[in-house]
Amino acid sequence: MNILEELVIETREFARHRDWFQHHTPKNLAMAIAGEAGELASEFRWLTIEESSRQALSPEKFDAVRFEMADVLIFLLRLSDVLELDLASAVKDKLAYNEDRFPVVEKEWEK
Repeated sequence: MNILEELVIETREFARHRDWFQHHTPKNLAMAIAGEAGELASEFRWLTIEESSRQALSPEKFDAVRFEMADVLIFLLRLSDVLELDLASAVKDKLAYNEDRFPVVEKEWEK
C-alpha cells in the first residue's frame, strides 16, 4: 500500500466516524477543494515574491500555509475515494499527457 492509499483510508475513516459521508458528495467535495484553495491563496495575498519564499515565511505563516495545503489534499483524497478514482494513476497519466503538450526547454547554459 502506498502513502496515497493510506491517506485515502485515513480520511475515509475520519469522515465515517463523524457521519460526514452524507455531505461528501462529489459536488460538495469539489466546492470544498475550491474553498480551501482560496484559503491557501489568501495566505500569500499581497506578499511579494521574496516575502512568499520559504525562507521569508514566519513559522506561524508557514504553519498556516502547511495546514491549508493539507486541507486541499484531504478534500482531494476524499473526492478521489468517493469517485473510486486512483489519484496516483491519474497524476501519472496527466504527467505523461503533459510530456507531449509541453516540450522540454533547453536552456543556453545547460548546453
